[in-house]
Amino acid sequence: MFFINYRLPPLKIPTGRLRVLIVLVLVFFVQTTGCSPAGKSAAIIPGTPEPERFTVRGTAIIDLSRGGSPVFFRGIGYSPYLPGETPLYGASPGDDKRYEEHFASFAELGVNYLHVFPLLMPPGFFRELDRANLAYGQDIWVWGYAEDFLDPVFQAETLARIREVVDHTYAVGRPDRLVLFSIGDELQAEAVTRTDARHPEVRGFTGRHVTVAGRTPTEVALARLIDGAMDYELTRYGRRHLYCHTSWTHIGPLAERPDLEVARENVLVPDLGDLLCLNVYTYARGVRTSPPGSVTGTAYQGYLEELAAGVDKPVLITQVGLSTSPIAPKPWVPGFGGHRMEDVPAVLRAVWHDVRTAEGREKFSGLVFFELHDEWWKSGEYPADSSRHEADDPEEWFGLYEVGDGNRLTPKGKIVETVRALFAEP
Repeated sequence: MFFINYRLPPLKIPTGRLRVLIVLVLVFFVQTTGCSPAGKSAAIIPGTPEPERFTVRGTAIIDLSRGGSPVFFRGIGYSPYLPGETPLYGASPGDDKRYEEHFASFAELGVNYLHVFPLLMPPGFFRELDRANLAYGQDIWVWGYAEDFLDPVFQAETLARIREVVDHTYAVGRPDRLVLFSIGDELQAEAVTRTDARHPEVRGFTGRHVTVAGRTPTEVALARLIDGAMDYELTRYGRRHLYCHTSWTHIGPLAERPDLEVARENVLVPDLGDLLCLNVYTYARGVRTSPPGSVTGTAYQGYLEELAAGVDKPVLITQVGLSTSPIAPKPWVPGFGGHRMEDVPAVLRAVWHDVRTAEGREKFSGLVFFELHDEWWKSGEYPADSSRHEADDPEEWFGLYEVGDGNRLTPKGKIVETVRALFAEP
């Protein structure tokens, strides 16, 4: 696959017939200069202001506050819900001393980026973010099991939630430290297939800032949300940040895999914003069936190299990790849980070296290990789930740290020291 990111310097946003003409020329250019065989295109419309600090140049994310040099994010996924807390009923994490301890751990690890999952983080988090001088990205949850991603009610309700998160960023958060908004994370295969089947005629979209053509209906639905979010931020606050959708390898973007959960015509390519964000797990569908990499010989590197060869936008690996749950409950999903603590460091080292030595490695703008600590609330099967650390629920065991007495974080074996050593490497 090949996806192109065509960008022009900021201009006054065109209107009327001139705007339509520019968009048509842009779509034609993208579709006829090295796009994917399926004819997919996605572009930011000329005249859309670029972000003020973290922005894109070619296939790199750069930090304009530091001379415009390319960045590589050494990141940790962060959702600071502790035992007894859950986001399922709309609550944010507590605002207490936990952030002092957690940021001490980030400093120990050598982190320079946090990928944040709760929608409305409390003020205490942002105070510690300032003290630590860290950047962050804001994941915005979208219901991945929706009956129809293009349904007008779904679109309106989702955009309202997105606007609430954007408002919170400016009222409580730190816009100057924010790298990106990610609109949605890991849409489910059944919902993707169902949406695409209901709207076979929907193949393109041109909004105020985003234009796509030759796409699946689900991709168009996401493009609409990204465009709406970007337009809201620009209209309300006069500036914007980078935008992406975070997908996973089970549904694309690499279509030539025998184990995907969607048919080829439903493959989702998350190149709809400024960059491509992807959760890439070592045991995931699409990854484990990849050819060996050119340097390390692993399927993981093979996946990354094929991905890099087909993109013209920066790539951020937004999640990778292993669950140390005592029980792997799904034998048909090998690798999902059941990992011994002592086996995890070798896998994380391999992943890091796969990324840093891969052909096309200059296109990877960061690697985010998932996650800081175990989350007991997952997956919310019953009201008291957050009070039990269930041995047969891998989702509760991805942390680098476990949560001990008094909610203190305890490193799992040598996992923490391994990540610290990796993040200290060039």
